Amino acid sequence: EILLTQTPAAAAVERGASVSVRCQSSSGVVNNLAWYLQKGTESPKPLIYAATALHTGVSSRFSGSGYGTDFTLTIIQPEDYTVYYCQSGLKPTLLKPHCSI
Repeated sequence: EILLTQTPAAAAVERGASVSVRCQSSSGVVNNLAWYLQKGTESPKPLIYAATALHTGVSSRFSGSGYGTDFTLTIIQPEDYTVYYCQSGLKPTLLKPHCSI
């Protein structure tokens, strides 16, 4: 089982600023890591796959980096209240670790 630890659990960000969310894996997942966002009661929306690749239609305000066990999602000018999730693509699991911004 792969354990993902996401930090911070929550962050308050001023308008126009940027924020980074870190996701650490208990086991090396190479670049098989995805990021999602969820607003309110909407379904999670895929942002990034393969650690760094943006899904079609996703704003360039989002970027992903990392390899192995340590990954980062950077968001420029976050909008409103949003929850972000990371997920290992090697063994998909429920979207549990998260960061609320």
